[in-house]
Amino acid sequence: MDNVKNAANYVADSVKSATSTGSKEANKQVAKDSDASIGTRASAAKDAVGDKFDEQKHDKSADVHKEAAKH
Repeated sequence: MDNVKNAANYVADSVKSATSTGSKEANKQVAKDSDASIGTRASAAKDAVGDKFDEQKHDKSADVHKEAAKH
């Protein structure tokens, strides 16, 4: 039963990581947009950093669950 739970957690963390990656890339584009206001660009840059942190957190968690599901 634990293997099924770990596999499900692996999939969930992988999806969360992919979502964070997409958000990070979108925020990076806004941060680079010279037509956007300075405040908007700064906020997007800050959000991109947070998304990168979330992406890494979910990747690490997914790896842990993947390994646990193997055993």
